[in-house]
Amino acid sequence: MGEPDSGSSAAPRVRRFDVCNGDADGLCAVVQWRLHQPADAVLVTGLKREIELLERVPAGAGDEVLVCDLSMQRNRTALLRLLERGARVRYFDHHAVDEVPRHPALEAHIDLASGVCTSALVDRHLGGRFRAWAVVGAFGDNLGALALRLAAQIGLPADACERLRRLGEAINYNAYGDDECDVHIAPARLYPLLARYRDPLVFLAHESVAAEIDALRRDDLAQAMRQRPHWEGAAGAVYLLPDAPWSRRVIGSFANALALAEPRRAHAVARHGAGGDMVVSVRAPIETPEGAGELCRRFGGAGRAAAGGIDRLTPNQLGRFVREFAAMRWGKGAPDGASGPARGART
Repeated sequence: MGEPDSGSSAAPRVRRFDVCNGDADGLCAVVQWRLHQPADAVLVTGLKREIELLERVPAGAGDEVLVCDLSMQRNRTALLRLLERGARVRYFDHHAVDEVPRHPALEAHIDLASGVCTSALVDRHLGGRFRAWAVVGAFGDNLGALALRLAAQIGLPADACERLRRLGEAINYNAYGDDECDVHIAPARLYPLLARYRDPLVFLAHESVAAEIDALRRDDLAQAMRQRPHWEGAAGAVYLLPDAPWSRRVIGSFANALALAEPRRAHAVARHGAGGDMVVSVRAPIETPEGAGELCRRFGGAGRAAAGGIDRLTPNQLGRFVREFAAMRWGKGAPDGASGPARGART
């Protein structure tokens, strides 16, 4: 028998998984990372309210998992399971979390400040290498002031900022729906189109999909703007939309548009679902962005200081929701989590 070949046993192949929310902030965060570190990776994403995505990731020992813009609180069990299997996890997020697990294989970049989004956290980590994509993500997350600050740092002119704003809003709008039949293009199919381009302005020049999404968004938004408030008070308003494809797509964009139009007031947009329960998007006043996530958590929802959502509000809870919405002290010490990096986070 010959001597064994010491070089014949190949090292196990590292599998990579990119896991993110399918909205503008999540997709633009992953785009930045993969422009910085090109590699074959399995994308795991979904529509806006598909939050618990880590349970879909079959990573094991030695595998690498990038997570962007997903609540660690909602994914904690699956995260701990991945770490126990030996996966290495890099996590960027800005949603409220009680405590970040301490584990040598977890690199967490968690910042709960109200004026931060995940795309900005990745941009910070990468030193602004692909900042134009962070601008898109910030605009999509309705953080216009942050987007403009980032744009100014790379000298983007006003007309370019306007194009990136419309792109961010279009990508974000495209993530809303009950299933992929509601949206123009599934986020998992949109991502590879975005990731081809180091510059989102070049993407806009070569791909027609953004203009197609924006046209549909404008039509849906015009229909939403014809709705009258279900309840209105000095501090804000609550809208109730019917169950229809246009309302399923536009609920987030409509909430953002209302917030931008009246930055001193809070807004909630609810829509009926096929089963009778309601989905709700909440926006705190832009000028005092505190309390949205805290209000949503009272009804089984989640979110951050400036914006939150409720996936299932029963009809008999609507009256209580309106009363508690009306009683909120927006921006006056609402207990919405720490304003800054979470405990155990690395920034």
